[in-house]
Formats: sequence, C-alpha cells, structure tokens
Amino acid sequence: MKAKHIFFFVLCAFAAICLLGCKNAKGGTRVSATGSIYECLVVMPSRPLANPQEVVSASAYAEDIATTYDMVKAVMGADMPCLPQMEPYFKLTHVTPAAFDDFLKPTRNILIIDINPDKYTQTKAKYSIDYWSHPQAVYRVQVPDDEAFIAYWNAHGEEVRDWFVKQEIDRQKQFYRASTAKDARAALQKRIGVDMLIPEDYMLIMDTVLTAKRSNSASSLTSNSEAVSFVWCCNNKGPMRRDLVVYSYPYTDANTYTADYLNAKRDAVLGKLVTASVPGSYMGTEYKVFPPQMRIIETDPYKAEIRGLWKIYNGEAMGGPYVSHTCIDEVNHRVVTAEVYVLAPGQKKRNALRQAEAILYTLILPQQMNELEEVVVKQ
Repeated sequence: MKAKHIFFFVLCAFAAICLLGCKNAKGGTRVSATGSIYECLVVMPSRPLANPQEVVSASAYAEDIATTYDMVKAVMGADMPCLPQMEPYFKLTHVTPAAFDDFLKPTRNILIIDINPDKYTQTKAKYSIDYWSHPQAVYRVQVPDDEAFIAYWNAHGEEVRDWFVKQEIDRQKQFYRASTAKDARAALQKRIGVDMLIPEDYMLIMDTVLTAKRSNSASSLTSNSEAVSFVWCCNNKGPMRRDLVVYSYPYTDANTYTADYLNAKRDAVLGKLVTASVPGSYMGTEYKVFPPQMRIIETDPYKAEIRGLWKIYNGEAMGGPYVSHTCIDEVNHRVVTAEVYVLAPGQKKRNALRQAEAILYTLILPQQMNELEEVVVKQ
C-alpha cells in the first residue's frame, strides 16, 4: 500500500510539472494551435474608407479596396509570386473584435487590428509567440483611429506579412531538426562542404562534379579546379514531387550577384543534369510568362533569393515553381546555390513549395561552422 501511495504521489508530481511547462503568456494551459499552415485570422473592424483605392490589375484580388479590412486583404491575401496558378500568401478569415472569443484564440496565426481612440493616443505594434496556443504567432496593431491604421498599414503592411511568413518557415525548420537524411547530409558535407537539415524522406539521387571547357561565361561549365560540385536529393512520395539541388563553383566574377548571371548558371548546371524521359529533353527556366524575380534577403552572409518557374524543353509538358538561395563560401571562395523545385500537376503548390523552401534556410556555410565551433570552445 505504501508503494502505491508513493507511485501515486510521483505520478501527480510529474503531471503538475508537465502542466507548468505548458503555461502560456497569460498563465493558462497552452493548447495545440488550430488551423492550417499559411492561414491567418484577422481580427478588426471593417469600416468604409473615405477614398477607396483600385487594385493593381495583375493581382488576383480584383475588388476595389473600399474598407479597412480590404486594405489588409489586399496585402495578406495578395498573389504569391512565381506560381503557375494564382494562390495567396495567406488564406484569411475575418472576424470583428466582438466575435473574437476563446474558441478562436488558439488559432495558429492571428493579426489583431485594434482601433480605439479611448485606449490609444499613438500607434503601437507588437507581436507574441505562443500566447494562447502552440505553435502560434500573434501580431497586434494598436491605433487611435482609422487614419492612423491606414498610415501604418501603407508603410508596414508587407513587413507584417513577411513576419508571418517567417514564423511559418521557422516552424518548419524546427520540424526538420527532429530527423534528417544522413546519407544526403553526408554527401553534401563531403562534396560541397556545407550542411543542411535535409528531411529524412529525401533520397540522395546524384553526387557528382561537372566539368567542361574553360570559359568566363556563366552559361558555360568550367574545368579542373573550377568544376561545379553538385548534389541532388528528392522526395517523390505521393502525387507531389519535391527536389533539392545544391551546387557550388568558384567565386571569380564580380557580377555573380546579378539575375542574369545566376539564371544563366542555373540553366547551364540543371540543363546538363536534369532531364525527362524524352531523349534530348532538359530542364530550363521559364522567362516569357513569369520571368524569375530576384531579391537580396540577407546581407551577412550576403544571400540572393530567386523565385521563378522551371520547365522541360524538347520533351514532356512538365514544369512548376522553384526557389533558390545563393551565397558565398568565404572559406573556400566558392559560390553556393541551393534550390528547391516542385512538380505537382493539377494541384496547388504554395504549401509544398513553402515547406521545401524552409530547407534552404537551414544552410550552414563553412564560415558559419567555424563560428559555431568558436562559440562552443568559449563556453
């Protein structure tokens, strides 16, 4: 009997510790978030604007911006760039502040626009992580009136959207940490000298070096010490295929960080290795309908992102979206490009591409490995 009492006491203590470890910012028990990835609940009043705005014709959001909520919808629900069909950054649900009850508070992503002249005299913005649930992102904008909201949203609306995108990517990165593909990571470390959290369901397809006649042109492959190192992995489970390619080459051209150079290098490398079943077919970039879009997403290390569409030339009617990150291996003086692309005929592709894209954000360069080692030594 005494042993049973001790066991019951230990069990209760363990349960109490678990509950304490699941407290949220308000002191309550943290529950699992509701909703799917890239969905967002918008909590705000929807009042008519004094000066309605027309939406850019290229957007899938074809309605005029006539209310305060329309302003949010035109940004958060805008078309995600470089997808073969129109899909928004976020699928939105709108409720008024009065309807925002305890049932909705565990939602995965929440944007709260609080417009109240009795509570606020100036504009404030703040965010919370795991406030009512886990994983959860909550962004609050507190303004005294509609004019203050309009001014804030015009200046920072895209920043708010990018913040929610970052939260989703960070969640996916954490998910990948649980289990990775050992063979693929080992090949990447040995061949290119970098590391990534490649998910365990990605299979290593190719690990090679490309050589060709020496040239200063990005559209040509190089030889000897200027060869291109290449690693290719693939997740081909189910109706949707996701591929990851990583390649590196010497950093010898000051024009490396230009769209023309990087696009030409992509066509040269992937056009050489990625083919379809028809003899003579090869992968290339779509330039006419949706030209690739480039932006700098980091400055330390300097990292360029390119979004675009790929297609098979001289073969089957195959194609889809891709995203690439390019940065510099400062230790070995090489350019490193990591790219994910998706093949999913007849299906929506936003979520699959975003999930694969999160892998790119786990790239660790040799100079970053050294920095991590130095931190460990100091500790």
